[in-house]
Amino acid sequence: MKLAQADIWGTIAPPTGVPTDAGAFIGGAIRIFLIVAGMALFLYLLWGAFDWITSGGEKEKLEKARNKMTHAVVGIILVIFALALFEVIAGNILKIIEITPGGGWKINLPKFGP
Repeated sequence: MKLAQADIWGTIAPPTGVPTDAGAFIGGAIRIFLIVAGMALFLYLLWGAFDWITSGGEKEKLEKARNKMTHAVVGIILVIFALALFEVIAGNILKIIEITPGGGWKINLPKFGP
């Protein structure tokens, strides 16, 4: 009786729950980065507000707190602008990304080979 190689070694299946498509993985990574950036900017804004409240009216502490809050708002604006610019260029003009039904992005990478 002759055994097939698959009977001896078994078969290997891709892991479940992990995206096997590189474009979907990169789109998910960008989405996670945006979430983390938004949370960090929000925390920095709260930190500046806390410093403002605890400044006790000292001009130097008030200025530092105001700068933190200003930088947080500018950071939020830059993240939103970069996201919008990326979506317009990569999505509408170059057609590199497509929005998936779950609200994420799928990046269409070039495929080589068969």
